[in-house]
This record gives sequence, structure tokens and C-alpha cells, in this order.
Amino acid sequence: MTNSHIPDTLAPMVREVSAGGVVLRRMAGCWHIAVIEPRRDPVTPSPRKVKLSSALLALPKGLVDPGEKSDQAALREVREETGITANLITKLTDTKYFYVRSWGDKQRVFKIVSFYLLKYDSGKIDDISPDMRIEVQRASWLPLEEAADKLSYKSERDVARKALEYLVSHPEV
Repeated sequence: MTNSHIPDTLAPMVREVSAGGVVLRRMAGCWHIAVIEPRRDPVTPSPRKVKLSSALLALPKGLVDPGEKSDQAALREVREETGITANLITKLTDTKYFYVRSWGDKQRVFKIVSFYLLKYDSGKIDDISPDMRIEVQRASWLPLEEAADKLSYKSERDVARKALEYLVSHPEV
């Protein structure tokens, strides 16, 4: 018996580790968070995974670079995708999911994203480099109270709820 071909179900699964941030900023008497509208792939996402709305809204996140710590990756990704800098408050949670790449090798990927609660420090939202416009169409502020309804992905809506819970239990933020 030869192993010239391993069935897809037995092929090693690709793992990706990413980090992202929920950036808090107090404006007009209420907390807002930084969100991005990613450039959409030509393939429309499954309606089971994405909340239907006019714009796809997500939290800023991206791959952790080799040798980089996840909290530092979250701060870097926030800066690159939104144009703002932030300071670390605490780790909120890890989300885990599977997806199939819609480009290149079409491989199934197991992804872990560590999300951190961050506080706005400086910068202008949506002031991002032209190179980043390939990935991010727009960055904007969204009232935190609306995030659990307006973010497109269920896992990220849950992350926003955790951020709100943290604020309730830590009013000193």
C-alpha cells in the first residue's frame, strides 16, 4: 500500500494565529470602538457566518509575525488597519474557527485569534497607508453599545459583548 495520495480529510491542517483589538475611545459621552470595513473577496461569504448588512464590519486583526507576541501584533494591526495607536488594557478572549481559503491553495485552516481590549492613544481613524487600502476599505468609530448588533461576525459580536462587560465591571477605565 502506498501513500502517494493522502485524502483531503487526512491532510495536515494549516494553523493560523492572529491577534486583534477592541479599541475604546470615549466620545460624546459614550464609548466607541474602532471597526474596519474590509475589502470584500470576489466570493460572497456564507450568510450563516456573516450578519447581513450593507457593509461588512469587523474588528481590526491580522497574523502574528514570527517572533512577535500576540499583544504586540494586536497593537500593530490596529495601527496598520485603522491609523490609530492604542494602549493595552487586558486580554479579552481567544476565538477559534475553521475556514477554507478562497485564494491560492484552497486549504482548510484552523484559526485562533487573540483579542485584546485597548484604549485609544492617538491618531486619526482611517488615516491608513495606500498599501493597506488593498485590505481595508474604511475604518471608523462605532458606538460600543451598537457593536453587538452591527459587527458582521458572530465571534466578534461576542468579543464586543465581553468588552462591554469588562467596562461595567471596571468603571475606572
